[in-house]
Amino acid sequence: MILSGTEMRNRLGDNCLQGNLVIRPYSDDCQQPASYDLRASDNVILHKGACTLVSSLEWVELSGDLAGTLRCRSSLGRKGILLGAGFVDPGFRGQLTLCLTNLGTADLEIHRNERIVQMVLHEVRGGTRLYNGRYQDSKGVVGAHQS
Repeated sequence: MILSGTEMRNRLGDNCLQGNLVIRPYSDDCQQPASYDLRASDNVILHKGACTLVSSLEWVELSGDLAGTLRCRSSLGRKGILLGAGFVDPGFRGQLTLCLTNLGTADLEIHRNERIVQMVLHEVRGGTRLYNGRYQDSKGVVGAHQS
C-alpha cells in the first residue's frame, strides 16, 4: 500500500523508533497527494553526459513498517535527467545521496532547495529486519563504498 500525503503527515514525528516518519526539514510545499518531493541540499551543475551525486536537503528516517521508492520528478525527466538507484529500506536514517544523470543536450543547474526527486512511501508488512548498512546516518553526498 502506498501512503497518502495525509498519512505521511499523520506519521511525522521526532523519532522513527517510535513508529514515526522523520523528514527534516519538512515543507508543506513538498507534500504531494501520494509522495514527498525531496530537495537539493546545495547548488550543483549536472553536466551533460555525466552522473552527478546530489544530497537531499532532508534528513529522512523510516520506521520498520515503511520503505521508500525514489523517482525523478517529471519536470527534470523532460529535460533528460534520469535517477539511478531509488530504494530506501525500512530503518534507514540519513540524508539521501541521489545519482542524477544528464542525458540532455546541455548542462543543467540545480539550485539549493529545488525539488528534484519524489519519495513514495510503501507500507511493509511482517518485516523484522531494519537497514543497518554502510550508508546509515549519511550526511551530505556519500560516494560508493568499496566492498
